[in-house]
Amino acid sequence: MENPSQEELVREGDIAADYLEEFLNITGISGDIVMDVEGDRAIVAIVDGELDQLVGRRGEVVAALQDLSRLAVTQVTGNRSRLTLDVAGHRDKRRQQLHDMGQKAVEKAKSTGEPVSLRAMNAYERKIVHDSISLAGGKSESQGEEPNRFIVVSAE
Repeated sequence: MENPSQEELVREGDIAADYLEEFLNITGISGDIVMDVEGDRAIVAIVDGELDQLVGRRGEVVAALQDLSRLAVTQVTGNRSRLTLDVAGHRDKRRQQLHDMGQKAVEKAKSTGEPVSLRAMNAYERKIVHDSISLAGGKSESQGEEPNRFIVVSAE
């Protein structure tokens, strides 16, 4: 599949923004929708409101809304969407938490000399943690089967 054009990405963002605007209206949740394009994907964010309920305890609500937004785009365009949705800056906060988790796991593995197993994560989260571990000079591998796939960290 070839990368979508800038115009196609803007259209994806507009479709998702319209879908999410209607969702917010139906639920009575206030928030502003911001759309951008970064690289090869549309980025839509819901900001400026009481949005904790749209994030969920561990981001499961924002992940579900992202899936629904992608489906709305696919229904209109006929093409699979790689749109990213963020709510109240959750993705940046989560990315930092995952980065810190990887760094701490490497420190623990180096200090104890023992492998450190982390909790199960989705593929997106594991990628961020693997990158963090590599930057910290550690070694990591994913083990287990979805949805219980997790990372084991060792000192290099």
